[in-house]
Amino acid sequence: MSEQWLAAPPSDERPLGAKPGSPDRGFDVGSRLESGRGLGRTGILHTAHGDIRTPAFIPVGTKANVKALVPEMVADLGAQAVLANAYHLYLQPGSDLVDEAGGLGEFMNWPGPTYTDSGGFQVLSLGAGFKKVLSQEFSGAADPNDPKLHMQAVKASTAVVDDDGVVFSSHIDGTKHRFTAEVSMNIQHQLGSDIMFAFDELTSLLHPRSYQETSLERTHQWARRCLREHARLTKVRANKPYQQLWGVIQGAQYEDLRRLAARTMNDMDEDGTRFDGFGIGGALEKENLGTIVSWVSEELDEDRPRHLLGISEPDDFFRGVEAGADTFDCVNPSRVARNAAIYSPNGRFNITNARFKRDFNPMVEGCGCYTCTHYSAAYVHHLFKAHEILASTLATIHNEWFTVRLVDAIRDSIDNGNFEVFRADMLGKYAGGSTRVVHS
Repeated sequence: MSEQWLAAPPSDERPLGAKPGSPDRGFDVGSRLESGRGLGRTGILHTAHGDIRTPAFIPVGTKANVKALVPEMVADLGAQAVLANAYHLYLQPGSDLVDEAGGLGEFMNWPGPTYTDSGGFQVLSLGAGFKKVLSQEFSGAADPNDPKLHMQAVKASTAVVDDDGVVFSSHIDGTKHRFTAEVSMNIQHQLGSDIMFAFDELTSLLHPRSYQETSLERTHQWARRCLREHARLTKVRANKPYQQLWGVIQGAQYEDLRRLAARTMNDMDEDGTRFDGFGIGGALEKENLGTIVSWVSEELDEDRPRHLLGISEPDDFFRGVEAGADTFDCVNPSRVARNAAIYSPNGRFNITNARFKRDFNPMVEGCGCYTCTHYSAAYVHHLFKAHEILASTLATIHNEWFTVRLVDAIRDSIDNGNFEVFRADMLGKYAGGSTRVVHS
């Protein structure tokens, strides 16, 4: 099978911005995937600022910017929505300023749908001294059964987390702050995103089951508070476009906890306010990703969308889609691009390698992105060697194009009935580069 998916321009069926009278919420299921447990599907996700055809990859613009790109570039590479971070925008420039500017989309000149995460991951990983635990988890060297590491992880959590919220220090200036369910909702309402996530507690694979159970109950209590505050703010801000609230499903590697979390979030109802969709979060081993997402999807209503947080490797997309995930986000395509790592159908390579110095062909033959259709590998190689800012822009355009188009192609393969053939062909050529652990 040829790499037509990489060369093809973005679909014409992705107008940015809502049409008059279009729905601001809801999810319509399209084609269904028969392989696996029959959980995969295509669909259309409705938001106040336009529809998203799913499955879809959502590029991350952490601070209201997909690093090195202007929003017009993000639209040109085929992205249907962008995701920003509540923690970062709260600290700088301030969610009140973004609200005054007209909301996230208006502030960054993005006319399409926007997502914001709750800030829960960043509050603990960046602001609350939790980084050492996560570093050990992500390294793959830590023994998840080591009691000493369990104690270290629990100690790191209990030092900053209580039943009301989380205390943290700004990574910018060291000032102290506190996030609660209500604070996160207020910040995200001010940011004005179309889709926002309930505040949840971050745990790692190094936390013992006893703590995972306590944390899950705490996350569910926070979720109820999020629903109540969301309902209050929606009434207060009735002149603003409707913002969807999605619950985050935790439970680590445990099937009973994941299924319990999914059922609890699915059925949660606070005076008639329910979650519009769901995020699947938390630490999990890569090899178990598909199984865990399947557990969750089997417990959730069909008519509400599911977002898999922090995922961007090709094999994970196929596993996630087959297990019922509808949308994905991750910083990785742009992050590795700034370090000269380039995605291709045959795996990832570094454009600064000596072999590209006099390579006047595109970085990836047959790629339809702006970089590959206008510049040579030798030129991008030169830009990185010369430490030119343009290097990051051209590499990011390509990696985001690759990632967005891959998930688009997975969607097309479901509609066309050749998902298994496309998966075998694509993954048979791709040379890995995946990490052991993924995290929201």
